[in-house]
Amino acid sequence: VFQRTPNYSVPAHNEDLELDYVKSVKSSYPDLRAKARARPTGFYFEYDTSPALEATAESREQQYEDFWARGGLPFLGAYGDLLFNKEANDTIAEFARSKIRDIVKNSETADLLCPDNVFGCKRLCVDTNYFSSYNQPHVSLIDVSKKPIERFTKKGIVANDIEYELDSVVCATGFAAMTGSFDKIQITGRGGLTLKEKWGAGPRTYLGLSSSGFPNLFMITGPGSPSVFASMIQAIEQHVDWIADCIGHMRDVGADTIEAKVHDENDWVDHVNEVSQVSLRSTCSSWYVGANIPGRPRVFMPYIGGFPIYVDKCNSVMMGGYEGFVMTGSGKPTAPPQVRCTERWHVELDLEVISPASIAAKQVPMV
Repeated sequence: VFQRTPNYSVPAHNEDLELDYVKSVKSSYPDLRAKARARPTGFYFEYDTSPALEATAESREQQYEDFWARGGLPFLGAYGDLLFNKEANDTIAEFARSKIRDIVKNSETADLLCPDNVFGCKRLCVDTNYFSSYNQPHVSLIDVSKKPIERFTKKGIVANDIEYELDSVVCATGFAAMTGSFDKIQITGRGGLTLKEKWGAGPRTYLGLSSSGFPNLFMITGPGSPSVFASMIQAIEQHVDWIADCIGHMRDVGADTIEAKVHDENDWVDHVNEVSQVSLRSTCSSWYVGANIPGRPRVFMPYIGGFPIYVDKCNSVMMGGYEGFVMTGSGKPTAPPQVRCTERWHVELDLEVISPASIAAKQVPMV
C-alpha cells in the first residue's frame, strides 16, 4: 500500500441480518424514513447530544468503545460537540489512534497509519479488517508523504528509489468532488458564458439547485446543498420532488423559463460559507473545500447547516411563490404553488438531535 496521507477509518461490522429484524424494519419503514427526514444528516441512528468534555474520562472512553463496537458513520454521533469543539475532537481522535496502535502489531507501521488531523474533518472511512490486514506477511506500507511515487514501469511502481513489482494497481487519488461532473459538460448559459467559467473562483448556486445566468438548469445535490453531508438517497429524492413540483408550477402559470436571481444566489453562498465556519470540517484540507485538486479554489462546497433546516428553507421558497427565482412567460403568474411531490418533506424538526451547525443556520439570518 502506497500511502501519502493517513485517514481515520472505523469498522463497518457488516453482518447477516436476522429475519425478524428485517420484518420489523419493513413493517415500520414509512415511520423510520419520516424520522430520518427530521434528523440533521437524514439518517436515523443513535445520537448523543451531550458534550464530550462534560463526561469523565472513564465514561467517555466507554462511550467510544460502545460506539466503536456498533461501527459505521454513527461513531461520529458519540457526542454532540465532536465536530465543533477542537478539545472535544482531540479525545475521539486519540481514541481512534489508540485503536490503530492496538490492532497493528508493527509499531512503525501503526505510527504511519495514525492521522494527526481533526477526526472527521476529512471524509470518514468505514472498513472491514483494513488495519488488521497490515499484520499479514504479504502486506506492507510504503510511505510516500515526503518523497512521492516517481513513476510507473512495465513491472510496477518506483518509489523511494525502489521498484515494487505489482500485478495490478488500484488508484485511490480522489476526484473533483461536487463540481467535476459539471465541469466535464459544456454547460452554456446566457451570453455564451459556460458554467465552468462562472465557477472559476468556486461554485455559486442558489440552494444547490440552480445558478443565475443558466435558465432551466436544475442540479441534483449540487454545491450549496447538504449533498454529501446527508443521506444521499434522502438528498436526491428531496431535490427530485422539489424540482418536479417546480416544473408543475411552471406549467400551471405558463412559464417558459426559471432562473435564480443574482442577489438571492449571492446571499445563499454567503450563508453557506458563514454556517460552515462553526464546524471543524472547514479547518482542514479536504475535498469538501476542493483542496485535493491542485489549483482548485478553496471554497466550502456542501451546506453544513443540517438536512431538515435546508429542506425547511426549500419549502418556504416554494410556498412563497419560488422566492429568489424569476420566471418568464405568459399565463397566470399569481397562481399559488401546489404541493404535489413534496408533501412528505414538510416535517417537524427533531430538535433532540439538531447539531450546533443546524442551530447556527437558524441563528444566521436565512435568505
